Amino acid sequence: MGALSIRQVRKTYGPVEVLKGIDIEIEAGEFLILVGPSGCGKSTLLSMIAGLDVPTTGRIHIGERDVTHLPSKDRDIAMVFQSYALYPNMNVAQNIAFGLEMRKVPRPQREAAVERVSKMLQIGHLLDRKPGQLSGGQRQRVAMGRALARDPKLFLFDEPLSNLDAKLRVEMRAEIKLLHLRTQTTTVYVTHDQVEAMTLGDRIAVMRDGQVEQFGTPDDIYARPATRFVAEFVGSPAMNLVAAQRGPVAVTAFGLSLPVTVPQRDALAGASPELAYGVRPEDLCLAAPGTPSSLPGTLAMLEPTGPETYALVDTPLGKWTARVPGKVAQRVGDAVALTWLADAVHLFDNATDRRVA
Repeated sequence: MGALSIRQVRKTYGPVEVLKGIDIEIEAGEFLILVGPSGCGKSTLLSMIAGLDVPTTGRIHIGERDVTHLPSKDRDIAMVFQSYALYPNMNVAQNIAFGLEMRKVPRPQREAAVERVSKMLQIGHLLDRKPGQLSGGQRQRVAMGRALARDPKLFLFDEPLSNLDAKLRVEMRAEIKLLHLRTQTTTVYVTHDQVEAMTLGDRIAVMRDGQVEQFGTPDDIYARPATRFVAEFVGSPAMNLVAAQRGPVAVTAFGLSLPVTVPQRDALAGASPELAYGVRPEDLCLAAPGTPSSLPGTLAMLEPTGPETYALVDTPLGKWTARVPGKVAQRVGDAVALTWLADAVHLFDNATDRRVA
């Protein structure tokens, strides 16, 4: 059994089924991300792991212990909330040590823990300040310090960076990653931000409507999305997808023949005639009009970001986005063409929304 085992967990509130049979297992020291749109059930599942709610059916194990109905205080977990949840009347040192004090940890050990985590989080100079005197990033560090002081079996993070500005989110994301590398404590992290999911997680559970759509490494989920939903949700800009049809020797859309690999063509024999044909923006190249085996179009918009540019192209298949390095020589309104390799193509069966593999 792994460090965290979730087996057929279901949760209903009256007639509404919020979780529909979740199965997840991770090993000690792994960083698990629960990611998905609002309302998919990820925070509800985290509450079950934390002991703040109880599954309707199913079991949850932390290590060898069945904790399904165990109170939070007996689970040996530490949680960092979205709202920081600091005590405004206590200074930083008192906030960090409070959980240890409630567990009757001797004062010398509490002081040693405060010193250890404040040094790790670089907040030693803030120990005498109250939360109202701290910035958002400093408050988040204190909240993390309170969790780290515990040295628990499991860290739980509930969208901890969503209240921070963009620059601070990037900095704190790196801090959390470094902390995990240092501590190697098993961690479950809830987010709706796919960038956080891809950069932080050892494994990711992509959730939708109370179910896990795909569970795997960031590379697996990005390179081989199991469903059309995962393909559209993971990746920025989103994957270009178009309705297509399975022909006898090729895939076609609006009368155009689209490239596929030989293994994909063979796999299509078992798929329905209606498909979704997808290419990620970074796999598209801007080419001159008339380039052989290309998709013609008109450059509709350019979004320069510095190191790369997003190019929106009007094509016979609809608007497609290409992510190309550097600046684009063409101007809005110019005729262009899009090219891509067959092995960059993702195919999904419209009848099941599953990947054609």
